[in-house]
Amino acid sequence: MSASDIISLLIPAVGGQGGGVLSEWVVDAGLEDGLRVHGTSIPGVAQRTGSTTYYVELHTGRDGGEPAFSLYPVPGALDVLVAPEFLEVGRMIELGFVSPARTTVIASTHRLYSIHEKIATGRAIYPHEGLQRAAQSAARRLVAFDALALAREHGTEANAVLLGALAGSGVVPISESAFRMAIERRGVAVKSNLVGFELGLSIVRSPGAAATRAGEASSGATPDALPVDIQTEVEGMPREVGEIVVRGVQRLIDYQDVAYARRYLELLRPFVPAVTAGAADMELARVVARYLALWMSYEDAVRVAELKTRPGRFARIRSTVRDRGAAVVVTDYLKPDLDEIWGVLPDRLVRPLARWAERRWPHGRPTVGQHVRTTTVNGYLRVWLLARLKPLRPISYRAREEHARIARWLGAVRACAARDVALAVEMAQTAQLVKGYGDVRRRMVALHEHLVATSLTAMEIEARRGKGFSASTALAARLRGLVLEGPDGEAQVPAMAAAALARLEADDASGAIERAQARSA
Repeated sequence: MSASDIISLLIPAVGGQGGGVLSEWVVDAGLEDGLRVHGTSIPGVAQRTGSTTYYVELHTGRDGGEPAFSLYPVPGALDVLVAPEFLEVGRMIELGFVSPARTTVIASTHRLYSIHEKIATGRAIYPHEGLQRAAQSAARRLVAFDALALAREHGTEANAVLLGALAGSGVVPISESAFRMAIERRGVAVKSNLVGFELGLSIVRSPGAAATRAGEASSGATPDALPVDIQTEVEGMPREVGEIVVRGVQRLIDYQDVAYARRYLELLRPFVPAVTAGAADMELARVVARYLALWMSYEDAVRVAELKTRPGRFARIRSTVRDRGAAVVVTDYLKPDLDEIWGVLPDRLVRPLARWAERRWPHGRPTVGQHVRTTTVNGYLRVWLLARLKPLRPISYRAREEHARIARWLGAVRACAARDVALAVEMAQTAQLVKGYGDVRRRMVALHEHLVATSLTAMEIEARRGKGFSASTALAARLRGLVLEGPDGEAQVPAMAAAALARLEADDASGAIERAQARSA
């Protein structure tokens, strides 16, 4: 027996993706075709705090010798990588298993975000383009498509689609009939899994058709046409700004109504440049357009209730249940605090209560925990009636508070733009910090307002000196970066802001920049 008689296959998976079933199908199919096969698994946990991998070796030699199988994959000596999720490809490349001289990578391009991506204050999602480039350069051959979207479209599972892609790729010496027999012998969801298997086969055999079908599966519904006046205004904007504005308008119409979208355009109008404007002005308009739409569509209790009672939500949940006759029970776990409860009520009615609560509970409001079964008449009506408060949102306490903050932020951006566009872009990006619910949102709002005030103070100091605004821009960027690093970075913001301002007051702009750019040990 030689090493070339062994074909190695690795399946890294996130819990619940069917990686174990996929490896069992491969083992059973190999045995069905008379190969000697060995499979092992390294169990982990579902949230990627540990790795979950399945490793299979197939002996293709016909000399009758007893093969010596390995329990673990060897870096650089892997023949096939089957990844049910795209970040797993990056993880295996980082560990050195994928070789451009040897490894065929078969992967689904959809993403299930890791814990580190979810808990970050800022946008910490690994860029898809970077993963794609890494996979193309590290693999001998790459077969990548959105298996999850295709599986959902055809009522099957992504692991069955990937099995079909593996069979169609020809990288393992197992017949298609053996793969089909493996699925049938398992006896679980045979019909739908065979549908997925045939779909995967067609993906590899007809890549053009696969791309078309994947695009159809993931494109979603065509957005409704915009009102004529809004459409006309958007068409008059620079293309790179208009693309963002269209999405913002659609989001706000869905969130509230057309009048609210027109209010968005009114607030945005002072920042929209001419078509011939420079790159800095274009960037400012894009940043303001994006974060203004996001801030104006803040998620209050009414929005949460509306999303939870939409028919499409229940249809989507039912589509994931394999037993079509099973009863589906949906329980929503809600824990609003006092601010979120009276935030949906008219401002005049609850403002005195809100001010009293701020004094009574300055470091956190009491919460009201609820478990609501929205698949029951009583539970659904409770949430549905809350969503009916949507017409009152413009006069609600929460709306008045949020729009006052938005006005202060836009005023700060305009003040900076009158002095320096680069500083204005940094000021506009501070809106990235305003997010979360309850105590988290209150903390982030306080940090945002502190950052805005500090940056404006720094700008005024530099304006008196008449030597540019490089220190103010660096300080705003650094303070925002600290907040995005999480709680440890947030704790450094007051001291760094005070120290940088002291340097500026002492006419030490270079020292202020060094202070802003310095990192704590």
